[in-house]
Amino acid sequence: MRPGIDGYGHTDGGPRSPERAAVVAGLGTAVPKTVVTNDDLARVLDTDDAWIRRRTGIRRRRAVAPGQATSDLAVEAARNALASAGADGAGAVVLATSTPDQLCPATAPNVASRIGLGPVPAFDVQAVCTGFVYALASGAGLISLGVVDSVLVIGADTFSTILDPEDRATRVVFGDGAGAVLLRAGSRAERGALLDFSLGSDGSAVDLIGMYAGGSRQRSTGLPAKVEDTYFSMQGQAVFKQAVSRMTESARDIAARTGWAVEEVDSFVFHQANARILAAVARQLGLPVERFRTNIADLGNTVAASIPLALADAVAGGEVTPGQKVVLTGFGGGLTWGSTALVWPGLEPLRSELSTVAGDFLPKYR
Repeated sequence: MRPGIDGYGHTDGGPRSPERAAVVAGLGTAVPKTVVTNDDLARVLDTDDAWIRRRTGIRRRRAVAPGQATSDLAVEAARNALASAGADGAGAVVLATSTPDQLCPATAPNVASRIGLGPVPAFDVQAVCTGFVYALASGAGLISLGVVDSVLVIGADTFSTILDPEDRATRVVFGDGAGAVLLRAGSRAERGALLDFSLGSDGSAVDLIGMYAGGSRQRSTGLPAKVEDTYFSMQGQAVFKQAVSRMTESARDIAARTGWAVEEVDSFVFHQANARILAAVARQLGLPVERFRTNIADLGNTVAASIPLALADAVAGGEVTPGQKVVLTGFGGGLTWGSTALVWPGLEPLRSELSTVAGDFLPKYR
């Protein structure tokens, strides 16, 4: 234990160095064991493997088993991030998700409790597919201010639970999963330091992506929710254009803020929305698509989990190596978008597959 830090990662206050930074120290992921292939979907929807691949680049995705929830995946990913870092705890938990276990309370405190972290600060961040980047910014802020010396930042979503089973447009795209990093206090000069952030939103486009039943707006009417509003929906063409534009701008901005030319970036790990979107961003930036790391073919769009899942697979596959300049960029409902940049450190990700509900937690609903 470092001087001035108690068993829960809290600091004893005092002045902080302007060079104090959040450093990525561990990386872990978790996915459900159940695989849903394009052929599986073709048996229940008016589609086929060729159509799905052509429009999305996706071959298969994962789906939670009955009774599994977002917290089950988040807990396993967080444990793997701690093991990757060789750490036995963290000072706070920030969970990015749009599919919490319940509307209230937040899911993060339960995740922190199940990991055994004690009474640490824990909260959810809801920025849909940009959630992981927003959560990283939140965790980095806690560290830079000296509130804590380490933070588990988790992106986890189970969109299979909120999709219309008859909606071809969404069911072929989304999959379930979780990814987590352990951030620790360190110096901006270290590999793994989060060097800066570029964040934005446009609430005037709120209707492009969302699920509109269940919130205060619908409930206050006193009317039953429309069936279509109880499922997630998106306006595909409009979202495509916004995603390409916003992620291109965000990547350029974070490179400039970091003092890098875009051409210097070795690896771009973007939200895995659609293979065609990633290719379009590469063209806009004038860069080879090979610099854009992707695993969407095997996992689909895993929302807040997509960036850490893609990062972990790229590291495991040798596409992201120590010393590379890396940009992480997200885009999602809100609309929201954001990026961060770091030089990749030398660490190995850990991954798990969950076949059943975690045994250390008894859900209320089963």
